[in-house]
Amino acid sequence: MSRRATIRTRHDDPELVARTLRPDNTDEMETVVERDGNESETETGGTVVTHIERETTGGLHSNIDDYVVNLEVAIDVARSGRDRREQREQPADAGPASDADSDTTDTS
Repeated sequence: MSRRATIRTRHDDPELVARTLRPDNTDEMETVVERDGNESETETGGTVVTHIERETTGGLHSNIDDYVVNLEVAIDVARSGRDRREQREQPADAGPASDADSDTTDTS
C-alpha cells in the first residue's frame, strides 16, 4: 500500500513557482498549476498542486519536508522576479538637472 499527500498553495505567479519546483521533483511527485474558474491564463493568481506518493510513511514524510523547503525557495524566486519586473516598469529618477553652463571651463 502506498502513502499519498497532496499539497496545494495559492500564489500570484503560480507558473513561476511550479517551474521552480519541478526540477527537484522525484519520480513519485507531480506538480501542476490549477486556475480558478474566474481567472484566465493571463491573470495573476492560481494554485500550485503537488501530488506525492511513496511506499513508506517515512519516505513520504521526507519528501514532504524537502518539498516545503523547496517551496520556500520557489516563493522567494517568484517574489524576487516580480520585484525586479516592477522596478523595470517604473521610470528611473535621473536626479535634478544641472543648472551649470556646460560651455564654461573650470580654471582653478
